[in-house]
Amino acid sequence: MGVEEIGHDPLSGIGYREILNNLQDGVYIADTSRRVVFWNDAATRLTGFARDEAMGRLCPEEILGHVDSQGQPMLGEDCLLMAVLADGQPRSADAYIHHLSGHRVPVSLKTAPITDQDGRITGVVEVLTDASMARALREQIDELSRLAYIDPLTSLPNRRYAETQLEGRLHELKRYSRSFGVFFADVDSFKAVNDLYGHDKGDEVLAMVASTLTASLRTSDMVARWGGEEFVAVLSQADEQGLRRCAERARALVANSGIPGGPTNHRISVTVSIGATLARPDDTVDSLIARADSLMYESKQAGRDAITLG
Repeated sequence: MGVEEIGHDPLSGIGYREILNNLQDGVYIADTSRRVVFWNDAATRLTGFARDEAMGRLCPEEILGHVDSQGQPMLGEDCLLMAVLADGQPRSADAYIHHLSGHRVPVSLKTAPITDQDGRITGVVEVLTDASMARALREQIDELSRLAYIDPLTSLPNRRYAETQLEGRLHELKRYSRSFGVFFADVDSFKAVNDLYGHDKGDEVLAMVASTLTASLRTSDMVARWGGEEFVAVLSQADEQGLRRCAERARALVANSGIPGGPTNHRISVTVSIGATLARPDDTVDSLIARADSLMYESKQAGRDAITLG
């Protein structure tokens, strides 16, 4: 079925077909009744519908069945073609279109009116850009970003992420007086755990400590693995009393946790020494962590399994 058998071609007389057929993006043109009057080769590659299958059919209802990112049909006011025909304003959107084989294809849509010399709308052109690769690339970037900030052993944020969070919290403290505290926790005698039970069990102990510290905090707080057997917690809107209470709860919960041990299946338990401090307006990340670290060593010298606030 040719264009002349379907209805008025909005671009009749213009030698556009060869140009549009050489584009990498799918392009189709619909007349004012939304029936397809042009369908390029890339539209066939993208959708599976051959030109003869698309020509003369209503789009989007009969061919592409556009749905939005939430899976809802783009009909009525949400139909780009109808909206462009109504007011003549170009539009764009991300959507999923129906492939002839049944699956959905992610696309970026750009829809614009076609007008005659008198400015009357004679049709609509829609460009379909395959977003599959772009979406995969975004997902890869998101995953790489996630991995860059996540400690693989404990699944906690890592030191790099904690440093960026501390920078942000210090900025808020200086600008908006939003107080916060930190505590620095170090697993006591961790080398002895590795020497006695092996590094695999040592890793399990670190994962157990990480989970226990996370469970001890509020949802607005954060704990990160600083390195080795060291952990740093950042406590939002903390005062001295609240900081002490959070640190003590974390210490006690770790001391009362454990994992199955060796052949006799006895429990491997550890304790942590903690140094806790409130951030000061003149602090840097280095000075804040150094102070908490120094306080943690005071807890070590006091016999371990203790907290020191300063």
